[in-house]
Amino acid sequence: MKIFSESHKTVFVVDHCPYMAESCRQHVEFDMLVKNRTQGIIPLAPISKSLWTCSVESSMEYCRIMYDIFPFKKLVNFIVSDSGAHVLNSWAQEDQSLQELMAALAAVGPPNPRADPECCSILHGLVAAVETLCKITEYQHEARTLLMENAERVGNRGRIICITNAKSDSHVRMLEDCVQETIHEHNKLAANSDHLMQIQRCELVLIHTYPVGEDSLVSDRPKKELSPVLTSEVHSVRAGRHLATKLNILVQQHFDLASTTITNIPMKEEQHANTSANYDVELLHHKDAHVDFLKSGDTHLGGSSREGPFKETITLKWCTPRTNNIVFSSISELHYCTGAYRISPVDVNSRPSSCLTNFLLNDPRYKIDGSLEIPLERAKDQLEKHTRYWPMIISQTTIFNMQAVVPLASVIVKESLTEEDVLNCQKTIYNLVDMERKNDPLPISTVGTRGKGPKRDEQYRIMWNELETLVRAHINNSEKHQRVLECLMACRSKPPEEEERKKRGRKREDKEDKSEKAVKDYEQEKSWQDSERLKGILERGKEELAETEIIKDSPDSPEPPNKKPLVEIDETPPVEKSKGPVSLLSLWSNRINTANSRKHQEFAGRLNSVNNRAELYQHLKEENGMETTENGKASRQ
Repeated sequence: MKIFSESHKTVFVVDHCPYMAESCRQHVEFDMLVKNRTQGIIPLAPISKSLWTCSVESSMEYCRIMYDIFPFKKLVNFIVSDSGAHVLNSWAQEDQSLQELMAALAAVGPPNPRADPECCSILHGLVAAVETLCKITEYQHEARTLLMENAERVGNRGRIICITNAKSDSHVRMLEDCVQETIHEHNKLAANSDHLMQIQRCELVLIHTYPVGEDSLVSDRPKKELSPVLTSEVHSVRAGRHLATKLNILVQQHFDLASTTITNIPMKEEQHANTSANYDVELLHHKDAHVDFLKSGDTHLGGSSREGPFKETITLKWCTPRTNNIVFSSISELHYCTGAYRISPVDVNSRPSSCLTNFLLNDPRYKIDGSLEIPLERAKDQLEKHTRYWPMIISQTTIFNMQAVVPLASVIVKESLTEEDVLNCQKTIYNLVDMERKNDPLPISTVGTRGKGPKRDEQYRIMWNELETLVRAHINNSEKHQRVLECLMACRSKPPEEEERKKRGRKREDKEDKSEKAVKDYEQEKSWQDSERLKGILERGKEELAETEIIKDSPDSPEPPNKKPLVEIDETPPVEKSKGPVSLLSLWSNRINTANSRKHQEFAGRLNSVNNRAELYQHLKEENGMETTENGKASRQ
């Protein structure tokens, strides 16, 4: 079953009989200028409100809190009862506002104290309230339409709050019986009608209000079930602020509200602008906001609220942010958000409540607005707008690395732009054009590239393309976004003389690059030639040594003259003078080798060797009668 709770429909029935014009006897000081009063002027007498005024103000506060927290699907119907029932509004959503109700009450006016009390009765209003509960609301009709043949599964429940001045407990019971009988009769009528619904559950809240200082003739009674359809409860309350407190408590019970008190809010004094004091402001909201707090196991509540010990409140200490820009604020100041709930101040007309409300509404860090979307859907929409163009890594973007682009990038994602936003975007584009004219460097990433990276002209082309992609992603948001794109495209189309200057600059850069490349190629070629020349010299040295070895081992070859042996193969021979250029490395190596050869004392065996071979242990051979022949072979004498 699609159940609409009792909170879906609330009917206020306010007594408009002559006795409601009586004073509540709670005086209000009208003349507050006691210190500055001129001598001889008689002070104004205090004033007091009537029972009717107290009842209307209290019921309006009930409606205000309900509308603040539940702008939809929680409906109020207001009825004034005297000689007849005056229904001031309907269940239609356009009639659900304080302005509509207060305008209708102003048209009714205060009760006439000289009217005949015998012709006036609260019963007219109670009968009209039951009849109103049987009427279908827009939300119930929508639910019935969706269910089609199962329309009877849509529930109909409601609540009647009656504010009157009862004569006794028996008078209260008579009012309850009247409501019960009326429900029974109208349910019979609704059963045979397509435009009415039977009342499945009704809560009757009877509030007996009386002047301050008098004894109450009606006793309080908790909620009692009078029938399967009707429950009733009775509250006997003094008029004035006591009645307002009672209605404040009831609205919290009826709509599952909780209280949070913001403490230590610094505010400047009105009389002393240079001084400030700390104030507390109590807010009402749905009780689900305290679920996580209660789950944590902390059972210590902040204390009693301003209504007294009957209701608890949780305190929330005020913390003034240290910076005006949320983007650059300290991370330690930002806390995780666990939910978003509508709020309503308890004392809406107090100066602390007014200051806090204006601060939250005007400060951009607190996005409190009147939109009625689900917070999650609104967050998804914001995320989609901010990520239409979103480089995955920082090296893939240029504009998001430039501080000069921040004024444009921060506002282009908005759904609508103001004239000031458009001007700021145009100024940003002009500044980028000026940077390009001055040939200022850009933060182009060179990760994964060789050399110096793209040229300056190519860097600006990349930047302009990326900026155009960002603006085009939001071009359909509004007409002002189109103006930003038009300014961007106009600045990208450079005049002919600018293009000619750029072309000359590119040619000059190409020439410089070619000359640098030629120098590098010449140095690499010269180094390669030197290394090849040295390699050829070493190869020739190896060939000559090999030929010497072949001649020495031949029996018919003459003995070579005894001369200083050639330098070891591993040593670098002196480089012959060549016609081509000689590298600095070759010159330095030759100089070092020559200097080292002069300082070196040759080995005695190598000096006396034959064919670069020295005979070992010659003294032993001489003792055994062996001598060395000229060709190096031993023979016995």
